[in-house]
Amino acid sequence: MLVNFFLTLRKHKVPVTIRELLDLHQALSQHLVYANIDDFYLLSRTCMVKDEKNYDKFDVAFGSYFKGLEDLHGLLQSMIPDEWMRREFEKSLTPEELKKIDDLGGLEKLFEEFKKELEDAEKQAAKKAEEEAKEGKGEEGDKPNPKGKKGPGGQGPGKKKKAKKTWNQREYKNLDDSIELGTRNIKIALRRLRKFARTGLEEELDLDGTIKHTADNGGMLDIRMRSERKNTVKVLLFFDIGGSMDAHVKICEELFSASRTEFKHMESYYFHNFIYESVWKDNRRRSNERLSTMDILNKYTHDYKVVFVGDATMAPYEITHAGGSVEHWNEETGAEWIHRFTNGYDKLVWINPTPEDTWEYSSSVSMTKDLVGGQMYPLTIAGLENAMQTLTR
Repeated sequence: MLVNFFLTLRKHKVPVTIRELLDLHQALSQHLVYANIDDFYLLSRTCMVKDEKNYDKFDVAFGSYFKGLEDLHGLLQSMIPDEWMRREFEKSLTPEELKKIDDLGGLEKLFEEFKKELEDAEKQAAKKAEEEAKEGKGEEGDKPNPKGKKGPGGQGPGKKKKAKKTWNQREYKNLDDSIELGTRNIKIALRRLRKFARTGLEEELDLDGTIKHTADNGGMLDIRMRSERKNTVKVLLFFDIGGSMDAHVKICEELFSASRTEFKHMESYYFHNFIYESVWKDNRRRSNERLSTMDILNKYTHDYKVVFVGDATMAPYEITHAGGSVEHWNEETGAEWIHRFTNGYDKLVWINPTPEDTWEYSSSVSMTKDLVGGQMYPLTIAGLENAMQTLTR
């Protein structure tokens, strides 16, 4: 049974291994839980899930596999030999009780009677629930209590709603790595793109050097300083602005803010729809103060990391044809300008703020992705982390 549960977790994309399965098996063999589905849920999640972002996937898999199961008798019976259970049960009985069981026909007869009573009780409960539903007294009823007040769900004071199973509450969905980013999460993801070096003036205490030189001086304190380690990664950041990108202004602002904090060597520029022969620094002056894209290519060396941010949603001719730009006449196609970037810089990615599962419906997105060598990533936690990993390879 545990093996099937393990396979169900795998089916729902929960990254479990044999090690986690063995841990759960060992925990159950130590009787940490017994015949309680809620306790087993907490134990199995503790053993099998190593990252909070997978809690929601685990809950879905657990609910799917144990649907309708209210206790763990079936699970425990599959793990514990029947003969062992009988011996343990008999040890807990007095001689008089054992004699009574024999008079009833033995354990088999007792178990059959017990099972029959359970079935009768379930039938009676189902019948009662059906009658109450017809009378408007069930969980969704609106019949007031004697004082004219209603409890939760329209119930009187004596009624209680049936508790919702923990794994069906799905409280951890927002921890999944497909959610859109906030500034703090963006900063954390961007920190994957780091290359530290000691540059500039002496700014921090060199503890190891101080200890060594103090010891060499016979115990006389000899304080040593060293340059602070700083992130030396250099980034060129290009933002698509206007048109369909208006819907993504907030998240792009957060990305821009986080990037300025994380990267000390960063230059940013704007473009509209696609990169052509000019870009700009200030949107208020984009008509009068454009900068030559060729000058940028010549100015910044090949060790810069290039990041384009845009939805790549446009008419295909804006990429493939001269004069395809919707704002001006471009002598050369957008595809030619992207080729200049991919040929001039080893590390280049395109960040797309639209959901990844919609990309296939736009031919311009597919074309752009092909032009950047497939290095297009969604603007999500996982997508941004993957983009940063690509830039550090």
